[in-house]
Formats: sequence, C-alpha cells, structure tokens
Amino acid sequence: MEILIDNATVVNEGRRFKGAVAIEDDRIKDIIIGEGTPRGRFDKVVDAAGCFVLPGVIDDHVHFREPGLTAKADIASETRAAVYGGVTSFFDMPNTVPQTTTLEALEAKYAIAARESRVNYSFFFGATNTNADLFGSLDVRRIPGIKLFMGSSTGNMLVDRQEALERVFASAPVLVMAHCEDTGLINANMARAKGMYGDDPDVVHHAEIRSAEACYRSTEHAVRLARRFGTRLHVAHVTTARELSLFEPWLDDMPQVTAEAVVAHLLFTEADYSRLGARIKCNPAVKSADDREALRRALTDGRIAVVGTDHAPHLLTDKQGGCCRAASGMSMLQFSLAAMLTLADEGVLSVERVVELMAHRPARLFGVRGRGFLRPGYKADIAVVRPGSRRTVTDGDVRSKCGWTPLAGRTLDWEVVHTFCNGRHVLNCGVIDDSVRGEEIEFER
Repeated sequence: MEILIDNATVVNEGRRFKGAVAIEDDRIKDIIIGEGTPRGRFDKVVDAAGCFVLPGVIDDHVHFREPGLTAKADIASETRAAVYGGVTSFFDMPNTVPQTTTLEALEAKYAIAARESRVNYSFFFGATNTNADLFGSLDVRRIPGIKLFMGSSTGNMLVDRQEALERVFASAPVLVMAHCEDTGLINANMARAKGMYGDDPDVVHHAEIRSAEACYRSTEHAVRLARRFGTRLHVAHVTTARELSLFEPWLDDMPQVTAEAVVAHLLFTEADYSRLGARIKCNPAVKSADDREALRRALTDGRIAVVGTDHAPHLLTDKQGGCCRAASGMSMLQFSLAAMLTLADEGVLSVERVVELMAHRPARLFGVRGRGFLRPGYKADIAVVRPGSRRTVTDGDVRSKCGWTPLAGRTLDWEVVHTFCNGRHVLNCGVIDDSVRGEEIEFER
C-alpha cells in the first residue's frame, strides 16, 4: 500500500521544510521537499495542511506493568495511549511480576507484546545482586540494555552490594541504564522526617527525603564505576542541577556517559506538591525550580541526551497518603510529545530539538535499527501533530488504564492527529485502528 502525507511541515534531522512523506508498505519511500503535490498514484492521501510531520517518538523508559500488575496497566492499554501520543516505540522496565531478571521472564514479555502491543516494543533486562552470570546469554540485538536500580527498587532488584555493582559494570555486554539514588541517605532522611512529621510525612516533604544529595551521591558513584570499567552508562531521570556537572555535552560523538530527563521533571517543581499532592510523587522526586530550570537549559546544551517519560501508572487509590503510603509514579505517555512541543512554544527549546531528544537521539543512543528518522528505507513510524490546538487536559482524556494524569487542568498547544506505525495508519483523527500490532525492535551491535 502506498500512502502520501501531503502539505505538511516536515521536521527531521535539524531541518524544517514544507513537503510531503511517501510511504510504501511498512517503509518510508521518499521525502519530498516543496509545496507541490507529488505526481503518482497513491492508495491514500492524508492532507496534513497546517500540521507538522515528525518521526514517531521512541520512549526509552516506561513501566507497562505487565505481567503481574495489570490492574494498573497492561501492554494493550498503554500502547493505545502511546498511539494517541505519537509514541511508536517503547522500552519497558523490568520491575514487573515476575521481574524481568531471567531469560524465561524476558521471553514471556516478548510473547505478550507480540500479541498485544499496538506499537513497537523492547524490554530491558534487570540486574540483581546475583544474576550477572546471565548477561552472556542475552541476545544483545534484542534488548536496549541492562536496567540497574542503585536505589528505589522493589523486591530484590536493588543492587546495593559494591561487589555486585562492580560485576554488573564489568560484565554488561550492552548499555547500563541506572536509577541512581542513595538508599542509605534516603532511609536516614525518612527516619528524620517521621520523627518530625509522623509515620506518613506529607508529600510536600518528598523532595527533602529523596533529596538532591541522595541523587548526586549515587549518580557520581555510577559514573565513577562506568569510567573505571569502560561501561556505556545512561543515567535515568536526572533531576538536579548538580548531577548535570557529571555529564559531557553530546555534540558530535556520543559520550560514554549520558543522561535522560523525563517530562515530569521538566514541567513540575516542588511548589506543585501543595496543589497536586501525590499525583506528582515519583522517584526521584520532583525538585526545586532552580533544578527544573537547569534541566531545561541542558536540553539544548547537550548534557541531556534524551527525553523519556518514566510512565508508571498507578490507580488513584494507590496514590492516597504521603511520603510513605502513596505510590510513586505517574501516567505521562499520552501527552509527552504535546507537552514538550508546548515547551517549545514557550521558548524552552526548539521543535527541531524536541525531535532530536525524543526520536533521533534515542535511536542513536540505543542503536535502534531503521527507526527514529524520516529517511527513505526506514520504517514508517510517523507522528502528525497540529500546533495551535489549545486544549485543557482532563482525566477523562486519558487512554491509560489508570484513568488519570497529573497534567489534568494543564493547557497544551499541540495535538497528535495521525500516528503511523510501520506504515499502518493506526491513529486517524482520534480513531484508533485496534487491529494494528507493532514489531519487535532490532538493535545494531
């Protein structure tokens, strides 16, 4: 089938131009520069007048909760939300039930995704204190990396022994993506907060307990280990200005150590706890306005390599309480691209840079084969977005199973109108083709 996306503003590889994108079957056939409609026969023409055509988002950091936690979310529900958000590929985290820390559990996730995922998929393999001997059995062309929890984990996924950490960094055959918080310091902060505020301190104290110092101390440790063992390290959800000093700008060549920012830390500050409460409780915590501004500056100076979501749905009943009782995590996937483009309208970064951080750089960082760019021969993973579509988000808009978002009440200026995944027109003006299934992502190693 041949499809033409016509009359668009195309944004790709640092350029913005009037043009069109031709699709043949599952791949991009041609990128046409200019406003004249290309000649030829097409099975479908999508008029994208007034819209921007972008490569589909590659979200390097989601928690889709399947298997084992499917009351909160599942691969089918969350990939529908992805479609509505222009997200065409995702990498899911290993803290499910069972945890993705064995080869059997990893294969089981791929089998579920093949049946249920509406977009393209891959899964991190989780490190523990005792499973580094399995790394050599992994097919590195099938996984984005090893996920390492150096703080804030569930079950036995917290790797807190120095010997085990060294073994992970020494033996990882692929990139290590690390959650960095110092658990000892957090525990001490929590004990102090309980002494002052009671057994469940109000969520306004979350950033004091999961402090900037706890983040910096752990991130510095991870960077030091990566330098020592020559490991590719990607630090998840960096939240503080001080941590940014540990990263070199990604200018031309990719640095050995890179940083991810997630949308929530670019939007909210600790002042929002009094208004939104546990809806913005996540780990690491949303921190100060100064930290948020430093993260926003780092989007354009190269120290932030990619922007993900850390999409981690919980039921609202799980979000009741304070720093101890309320679950950490929020639903962000469906609105991540529109939120980042709204930041572009506010002058935080350019639309071209949004595309770089949410499509091009994730593809390059993880070695995604044939995706993340609008190039002839690449998979036709495409988001068509309309600017000037001011709308106030409500919980009723949410396609994730959890049914809420911390962005409720926030006005976004962009809307995803069409999503194409492997050339299939999976979202067409608000209507999803629920028969579409994504593909397993391949990695170049």
